[in-house]
Amino acid sequence: MERKKTAVALGLFDGVHLGHRAVLGAAYAQSKNGLIPSAFTFEPGSVLRKAGGSYGYIYGQRAKIRLLNECGIERTDFPPFDTVCGLSGEEFASRILHERMNAAYVCCGNDFRFGKNAACGAQELIGFGKRFGFGVEVVDSVKLDGETVSSSRIRELLLSGDITAANELLGSAYFINATVTDGNHIGRTIDFPTINQEFAEGQLVPRYGVYSTHTNVGGRVLPSVTNVGVKPTVGGVDRPLAETHIIGYSGDLYGKNVDVSFSGFIRPERKFGSLDELKAQIAADIMRAREQRTT
Repeated sequence: MERKKTAVALGLFDGVHLGHRAVLGAAYAQSKNGLIPSAFTFEPGSVLRKAGGSYGYIYGQRAKIRLLNECGIERTDFPPFDTVCGLSGEEFASRILHERMNAAYVCCGNDFRFGKNAACGAQELIGFGKRFGFGVEVVDSVKLDGETVSSSRIRELLLSGDITAANELLGSAYFINATVTDGNHIGRTIDFPTINQEFAEGQLVPRYGVYSTHTNVGGRVLPSVTNVGVKPTVGGVDRPLAETHIIGYSGDLYGKNVDVSFSGFIRPERKFGSLDELKAQIAADIMRAREQRTT
């Protein structure tokens, strides 16, 4: 049985932002010609090898695959970085795109680099396409308010706590997608029960502080407030995590995978003198989150 031809989007796609979506959309558009919309990318940790990625990757593998699927991508290849980085540009085009992906059409951004030591770019890809039988579409960078949309810029915005600007460049709300872990249960003692979610090793952690968020609980999207940081008031934790109070919700979410979407920054994380002070501040944070949603 003959393998179906594919239209392949190339890129790291960390964040799957507006610029990435333009490349992915170009591949998806080829479905009308009978091609399978596909993506060739790497596992999120490969971002740490690139300049600008030292602060960590934006989304883990599960979230990244979901976002790619939402862009219409039906097949995604995630080979180990070390198995591909030593290939020459010609070997990449021949072994990966022609043989492995069965590409009839390939899409990339105008700054895409490939081959050993990133020796090749879009023009070389066009030449290889002529040799190996696939068309090439080079997609221009996407600009928003005169600024090029890039993963490195989004990382900077997340690290500064500018969620509003980051969300504009992402094209959707920044979110964390992680299993709820057991905590110290102090939130329940001050009438604000919370869920704890850890950031993965190598994942970017946004600015420590409190954010207005929404939490998806079994398909219900509920307002919430999330603290990102190390919980200094109650003794702290070794690794930063996201601690979320879901407004008006009571239930056991331990062990479940939950989405928390960020919409605005409320205040920096700080240490309080007592649990009563913390309780009063959480109540104020909830009020502030409600105000942000109505403005």
